[in-house]
Amino acid sequence: MQVVEGWKALPTDQRGAAVALGNFDGVHLGHQQVIQDALAAARSLGVAPAVISFEPHPRRYFQPDAEPFRLMDHDQMVRALAALGVERLYRLPFDREMAEMSDEAFARRVLGEGLGARHVAAGFDITFGRGRTGSPESLRAYGEALGFSVSIRAPVTGAGGGKLSSSAVRDALMSGDMDAARAILTRPFAIRGEVIHGDARGRTIGVPTANVALGDYVRPRYGVYATRSTLADGRVFDGVANLGLRPMFETREPMLEVWLFGFSGDLYGRVIETALIAHLRDEAMLDGLEALKAQIARDAEAARAVLAAEKSAS
Repeated sequence: MQVVEGWKALPTDQRGAAVALGNFDGVHLGHQQVIQDALAAARSLGVAPAVISFEPHPRRYFQPDAEPFRLMDHDQMVRALAALGVERLYRLPFDREMAEMSDEAFARRVLGEGLGARHVAAGFDITFGRGRTGSPESLRAYGEALGFSVSIRAPVTGAGGGKLSSSAVRDALMSGDMDAARAILTRPFAIRGEVIHGDARGRTIGVPTANVALGDYVRPRYGVYATRSTLADGRVFDGVANLGLRPMFETREPMLEVWLFGFSGDLYGRVIETALIAHLRDEAMLDGLEALKAQIARDAEAARAVLAAEKSAS
């Protein structure tokens, strides 16, 4: 998939797409409906299907000290969009210029003049422009004036009537309900990052672990998880992980510490992606290393059982 950075002075072959407009953090079921509208318009118009996203996320721009909230990183977004059939991703810089644009200026300068959009697909709750004054109605009006068609996706809900939104995914993750998060995302929530050096305590008790900082990912409920990790070379390993502060060792920053069953080797400095399949239990203070070893053994057994059942169900 082609990734286009920015919107100014683009060559002809990077303009004229049918675009889905939004942030698309998570590329969840609600987002996918909007993207399907862009794909349908692209087929009808004979142009490339594309997605517009912003970096940094507007929420991070306006609230630089806000708690971490992201559901995916750039690489994960590219893969999720490509799997849907999107051919181009416009990554627009959300900087002071963008933040101060009126809704009319955004439609005219970015969508019209910059990207040369032929069609713009958006959700029912789309807002854009300084003060979030742009709306579905104004987007339609600007499209008519500027020469691009517009489709607005009506609200969609999940099987149980719940809202399909990034906020709903975050709420599910923070409560440890991985099944609910997965149902909205259409895939397990996964943390991708570089393996960093820890205190190597795991190796001393026969449980070598890979440590990954959480970065700007939303913090799921702290505790122990059944996991499935994918290495850079494509190999996949079931495992069990602790996500949190490890109360026995008073870790200052939350960390993902994952034991990959059956793996041997050095992962330091390499990127792994770990899917959190199920929350097994909360973090707990244990009475010494022997108690920790026994608990890890129980956690590993529980993780293997959950992962085996998940494989057989699929």
